[in-house]
Amino acid sequence: MLFLGIDTGGTFTDFVLVDQQQIRVHKVLSSPNAPERAILQGIDELGISGKAVTVIHGSTVATNAVLEGKGVATAYVTNTGFKDVLTIGRQARRELYNLQPHTSLPPVADAFCLEVDCRLSAEGEWIGELSDESLCGLAAQIAEMDVEAVAINLLFSYIDDSAEQKMKSVLPDDLFVSVSSEVLPEIGEYERGVATWLNSWVGPLIQGYISRLQKGLGQNRLAVMQSSGETMDATQAASQAVRMLLSGPAGGLVGARFVASLSGRKRLMTFDMGGTSSDVALIDGDIQLTNRGKIDHYPVAVPMVDMHTIGAGGGSIAYLDSGGMLQVGPESAGASPGPACYGKGGLLPTVTDANLVLGRIPENSLLGGYLPLKKSLAETAVNRLATKMHVSLSEAAMGIVDIANEHMARALRVISVQKGYDPNDFTLVSFGGAGGLHVCALADKLEMKQVLIPVYAGVLSALGMLATRPGRQLSRTHVGLLNTQSNGSLEKEFEQLAVRGRDALMAEGVAEDTLSASYSLDLRYQGQSNTLNITWQDIQTCEQNFHFRHERRYGHRLEMPVELVNIRAGIHGEGLEITLQNQAASVSAADEEAYSAIPVSSREKLPVEETISGPAILVEKVATIWIAAGWNCTQDTSGNLILTKLPSPLQP
Repeated sequence: MLFLGIDTGGTFTDFVLVDQQQIRVHKVLSSPNAPERAILQGIDELGISGKAVTVIHGSTVATNAVLEGKGVATAYVTNTGFKDVLTIGRQARRELYNLQPHTSLPPVADAFCLEVDCRLSAEGEWIGELSDESLCGLAAQIAEMDVEAVAINLLFSYIDDSAEQKMKSVLPDDLFVSVSSEVLPEIGEYERGVATWLNSWVGPLIQGYISRLQKGLGQNRLAVMQSSGETMDATQAASQAVRMLLSGPAGGLVGARFVASLSGRKRLMTFDMGGTSSDVALIDGDIQLTNRGKIDHYPVAVPMVDMHTIGAGGGSIAYLDSGGMLQVGPESAGASPGPACYGKGGLLPTVTDANLVLGRIPENSLLGGYLPLKKSLAETAVNRLATKMHVSLSEAAMGIVDIANEHMARALRVISVQKGYDPNDFTLVSFGGAGGLHVCALADKLEMKQVLIPVYAGVLSALGMLATRPGRQLSRTHVGLLNTQSNGSLEKEFEQLAVRGRDALMAEGVAEDTLSASYSLDLRYQGQSNTLNITWQDIQTCEQNFHFRHERRYGHRLEMPVELVNIRAGIHGEGLEITLQNQAASVSAADEEAYSAIPVSSREKLPVEETISGPAILVEKVATIWIAAGWNCTQDTSGNLILTKLPSPLQP
């Protein structure tokens, strides 16, 4: 059996193929309008068309649809008097001090918001029950609307979902219907409503995409990465689109944790720089999940990896703003036409063009192992900007790189310093096709001394698809003071959630004896809005750990009762066992000649434990690494590169 991990990015689609523990990597340019085309092209180029392959895929279809506002026509159904909940939100202004803030269109137009006369109290008692007349009226209203999907979100449906299920049962089978009690059975009508609406808004797109991809794959099994870093069979994923919004980036975190563990490192700050964006995250032993994530300006309360994303990638376009200041991103040249140096018609200067001009990417490089770069086109594009700035070509290129670095360093501070962590206590793990070109500068800005560049860094998200395991994250609201609960009653509720997760995984073919479970609680001080997630041990230990976490996160603890809000269960199967080895050499001896004063070497030919000092360039099939002055680089026995900051001459 062949196992194929696929990560679809904005610029490249990456492939990692495991065949009897032999690993092959491949890249093709993405096809954003039909992502399955690039996938099937890559499979054909790998020579495995028609063979039995298990495919594990990280998809950007849901993410792009949300970011571009291209979901399907969707009706939103709620209780009488509450149809404006998604429009009002939490009444938080995105631009606090802007007297003329940009106004956004409501998520759902008023004409598509429907109200039904029924009401459940916070205690689970029916104030007004759902009548047959109301059900018939709802069905008639939706029949007259030109919609492809329906999102149903009733107050307190996490206590009793019977009304939502009745509404779902009277709607036509050809509509994509999401109910909040299935998507997110938690407190918070706004967050629950957004998650349910997003699931319906992009659900038909995911359903169609998965159907086309499965048709192209034939009888081969397809699994999809969830935002939580676990896989789900594609047949189930089609109905849970909202859980795939960070599908690709989650694979990168799984891959980073896997390869870093081979070098004995568990405290990591990850930096994934691709062609369109950069993702940063902090891993302190385990990958952290959050239920306060965002996509664009929408809150996404389903569990997802705790990650910060910015629009700074190799394809980010540099320009002068109206005040004449140099800016980089967030607009990207993408895969088509791409940076100017791709030679596909792009004329605007990008970060990749700037690195090529500076000599940090060797002039004869084959991007992704096959795409030749044209330095003359990069110089022409950057020079247009340099002329407007009245600076030299190299100064303009350096300015582009410096600004991109500052954007990414700021993002790394958000997930570390702003959360009470000292970056110097962590190893900076860099991956993605462009990450190795910037990692030394970022480490310097954060005063970090250790950097790890994984083996297969250029396709690590695709490798992470294979290193992950099947799983489910389940939750339900259970509000009450923690000291009024009992260990036994909570463990019964955990088990009820676990049964649902086990049933779903076993339906995918996961063996029951391979399943494991982990439990946690969402806790807060009574009267607070936000919660902290605490791993379950027992009530007393959880309360102590909550006080400690609160003090570390916010700088203080309170003498107030601790309140339980949600209980959570994570159910996991076993993942694929992967043995890594260094990649086959991708450059010839002639390619290793120096094109300037900077030596260029092949990463694959770097002897284990041999140290090289910067400035230097290491090239491989799917990435280029810039080792800056003041840094040493050694390849360890796992194939990972360990970069160490040299002491300053001014230090004793």
